[in-house]
Amino acid sequence: MNVNQPAPPGVPYGQPQPGYTGYQSGYGGQPGPIIPPTPYGAYNGPMPGYQQLPPPGVPRAPPSSGTPPASTTARVPSGQPAYGQFGQGDVQNGPSSTVQMQRPPVSQPFVPAPVAPLVNQPAPFQPYGPPPTSTQVTTQMAGMQISGPAAPPPSALGYGPPTSMASASGSFPGSNLYGSYPQNLAPPTSLAQVHPGAQTPQRSAPLQASSFPPSAAGGPRPPSIAGPSMPGQSFGGPPVSQSNHASSPPPQAQPPMTGPPGPPPPMHSSQPGYQVQQNGSFGPARGPQPNYGGVYSGAPNFGSQPGPPQPPPPKRLDPDSIPSPIQVIEDDRNNRGSEPFVTGARGQVPPLVTTNFIVKDQGNASPRYIRCTSYNIPCTSDMAKQAQVPLAAVIKPLARLPPEEAPPYVVDHGESGPVRCNRCKAYMCPFMQFIEGGRRFQCCFCSCVTEVPPQYFQHLDHTGKRVDFYDRPELSLGSYEFLATVDYCKNNKFPRPPAFIFMIDVSYNAVRSGLVQLLCEELKSLLDFLPREGGAEESAVRVGFVTYNKVLHFYNVKSSLAQPQMMVVSDVADMFVPLLDGFLVNVNESRPVITSLLDQIPEMFADTRETETVFAPVIQAGMEALKAAECPGKLFLFHTSLPIADAPGKLKNRDDRKLLNTDKEKTLFQPQTGFYQSLAKECVAQGCCVDLFLFPNQYVDVATLGIVPHHTGGSIYKYACFQVESDQERFLSDLRRDVQKDVGFDAVMRVRTSTGIRATDFFGAFYMSNTTDVELAGLDGDKTVTVEFKHDDRLSEDGGALIQCALLYTSCAGQRRLRIHNLSLNCCTQLADLYRNCETDTLINYLAKFAYRGVLNSPVKTVRDSLVSQCAQILACYRKNCASPSSAGQLILPECMKLLPVYLNCVLKSDVLQPGAEVTTDDRAYVRQLVTSMDVAETNVFFYPRLLPLTKVPAESSAEPPAVRASEERLSKGDVYLLENGLNLFLWVGASVQQGVVQSLFSVPSFSQITSGLSALPVLENPLSKRVRDLIDSFRAQRSRYMKLIVVKQEDKLEMLFKHFLVEDKSLSGGASYVDFLCHMHKEIRQLLS
Repeated sequence: MNVNQPAPPGVPYGQPQPGYTGYQSGYGGQPGPIIPPTPYGAYNGPMPGYQQLPPPGVPRAPPSSGTPPASTTARVPSGQPAYGQFGQGDVQNGPSSTVQMQRPPVSQPFVPAPVAPLVNQPAPFQPYGPPPTSTQVTTQMAGMQISGPAAPPPSALGYGPPTSMASASGSFPGSNLYGSYPQNLAPPTSLAQVHPGAQTPQRSAPLQASSFPPSAAGGPRPPSIAGPSMPGQSFGGPPVSQSNHASSPPPQAQPPMTGPPGPPPPMHSSQPGYQVQQNGSFGPARGPQPNYGGVYSGAPNFGSQPGPPQPPPPKRLDPDSIPSPIQVIEDDRNNRGSEPFVTGARGQVPPLVTTNFIVKDQGNASPRYIRCTSYNIPCTSDMAKQAQVPLAAVIKPLARLPPEEAPPYVVDHGESGPVRCNRCKAYMCPFMQFIEGGRRFQCCFCSCVTEVPPQYFQHLDHTGKRVDFYDRPELSLGSYEFLATVDYCKNNKFPRPPAFIFMIDVSYNAVRSGLVQLLCEELKSLLDFLPREGGAEESAVRVGFVTYNKVLHFYNVKSSLAQPQMMVVSDVADMFVPLLDGFLVNVNESRPVITSLLDQIPEMFADTRETETVFAPVIQAGMEALKAAECPGKLFLFHTSLPIADAPGKLKNRDDRKLLNTDKEKTLFQPQTGFYQSLAKECVAQGCCVDLFLFPNQYVDVATLGIVPHHTGGSIYKYACFQVESDQERFLSDLRRDVQKDVGFDAVMRVRTSTGIRATDFFGAFYMSNTTDVELAGLDGDKTVTVEFKHDDRLSEDGGALIQCALLYTSCAGQRRLRIHNLSLNCCTQLADLYRNCETDTLINYLAKFAYRGVLNSPVKTVRDSLVSQCAQILACYRKNCASPSSAGQLILPECMKLLPVYLNCVLKSDVLQPGAEVTTDDRAYVRQLVTSMDVAETNVFFYPRLLPLTKVPAESSAEPPAVRASEERLSKGDVYLLENGLNLFLWVGASVQQGVVQSLFSVPSFSQITSGLSALPVLENPLSKRVRDLIDSFRAQRSRYMKLIVVKQEDKLEMLFKHFLVEDKSLSGGASYVDFLCHMHKEIRQLLS
């Protein structure tokens, strides 16, 4: 969603909605069609969404070890393993898993052990230490009964599905906004709420059918441990022989699992008893939220199946008993936020991206530069195929570091240049092995032996290390830079400093909206802040100016002129630059002429009636100017409308909502014409990076216009229905940051790996002319390149695996440099070691990029199905090979992947893969391009937004309030909440909030007088106002784009926009709630295991 007006959140799924006629979308909107039905069918009944096999061309379907059944509904003959619903997605390794469940799996022998340590208090650098018995997180879903009697509507809060959508103009079609829930669609309730008087379920040993287990002693549990414990705290008392399970009832239609309630089966001898744990993810249900009106009775009915009558007590999985992102983030901060992360050891899993920590580089690159999906990779390709965990690294070569960390050292080897391996050309790094007294070195990547150049020779000490080991960054650090020699430069000539060209649309729309006036005014002061190297007094970057509508106007701003001169090029079909001398100038030398020009541009075009624009010729002009000046550079394009004027790259309006959910939907994400692809290729060859600022009032075809910025390593910014009053702060803030940030120009990146794995696939904003080199006309500190690795040989546990990323680029001062990042990973022969060292946030970053690229070539539904299939495979493999034997009714998740289902569901529900009716085609193309080059921290908060209550902490406190889960259940009517996802920022005000709080924040006496949709808080001199404004500023400072604030009042029309970001709930577009998706994943896993 975007900042202007994000899309709305969810109505219960499975219920089609009328199109939202009056609503203009958050990104710029048109009315849309009927919402698609839910992707997941009734959980006990047939699965409409998943019964058929994926159409041909499913991306990354893992190989199956047998052919799928002829018909999806056919019975599987006895003695033959049953296949899940994803024909291409099954992996059946060895004998059927039913045999495996009876004995400890071969891959991980289970030996009786003492009481396992608590999961939520790992050692500082061994986050996933103890064997899987203690790290697995289980929740017993065996007896989950999902269909049941319809629930009556709630009596207290009138939150129901809206009948229609808020319109941008403020009028709301349909007055019955917040009716009661439809009968079969009650909001999520906890078990405690469903059964008044029933005891809150605690962790229990696996049960076969009953869902309320007896306690260890056989009697009811003492009430003293019913509430949640503090983070990191365990229950006192003697160890109880119980597994880490939250209970719930069994699905019907699983005959083997049903049966009369009975005593728990005996525990396996291989699983010693250990203390019941409360790590916030699985545990006792909490009581009702404070100030949250009413208890809901009954559970939703997701469609029942004809058959025998269901047993009476319908039970709902309690949201508090399933893994909580908030708790996991909190635990990691507590356990790993205080110690520095020292990168000396191989294969260490870093703290989460949400934890603040300091990095000490001792031979491996900081996780700020490289994060991996797993830090312990399988030794063989067979093992990797079995686990289905993608092996990928998210690399951010020019990442900005916090002030406490030193930037990479620059090493100058003079004319001889950096020392490299003769064969594979890897650069000198800490893993190279010096031999023969230091005269030669053996490459750690390809094992080739290379002579040490005489000027680089140094003796070895008694351990075989060079005596200058600690004096040379390339021998002792994971990240460093080399000054490049002339051999590393284009045409064997050192580059000139880069140039910035500002290209301003002066058509009727741009002038009328006030954009041209605002931009020219801002540029006068902004040109003083062009990027400069180190302590340079002034920037080496030169600047030029172009304006355009159907024709282009070039300006001569040579310092010797009294007034700027304009030259018009009307032949846009054959673009050329009419002047060389005086077009690109030094800002300080030509300041009076530039200021005069920026004063004159708004006046010159004030009365324009020209509405048509060109686009491709503008980029061609900028590129030709850089080519003539023989320098790299960046074009800043400010553009307002679809380029329909006769010229190369002319586009037509092809926006067609009828294509949604059809096989042709992918065409909406593809460029209209191949012209822009070839233009992008020319730009990359010239080192011409394009940053595009769009100000559309209607469809502009972002999918096509964004091709050149995307392939040149540039950025796109989009301000739909731009209005100076409400949007100028956001636009100017983005522009200032974009102009001032450090950029590497004319860059080439190559990733080398040690023998056994190789880089096979790349994701991000760049261009590739071959299979190994990532070419970027420009690369800044916000952009990442994601690299996937595949096995091409066997790896050894002793040797591990090495990755070296080398980036060759031109700095803002025109210096040619090489930035090197090295990382060493462990290798394993046991699947348990792989699952113990994964990083879920990085995995989600990779899966989102993989899916967002998939929509270019496959139907969206196919992409979604393959994502679910792959994650079910990952979790089923863990369950089969690493978890202790237990009832099939239990969902067992690896400790470090327990958030995979909730995060994956957020990706599946995102606007690209499951748009609501109000999300425009341009919005989806825009978000798709943004996510492609996001880093792990950005995708983490983008898919699972932060939600903070603001009145729970004293106003004088400087601490950030603790976050709550992104669900409507967590909102209290008496509180104020701040929600952010990196692009949007909402302040939600509850209807019963105290009068004093309203006065302190908004300077009005009551809730009813707060202006809904307000985009800034008044500056008031009181502790609460100051604290909330400081918090908003700190959120904005953490993100790469300015987040515009939107104030939302409870039960106001804008609330639908806000609820779209409560990602644990059902979404309006048919996306599942977290609880329902977890049940769905469990069903998929069971199907794979059977």
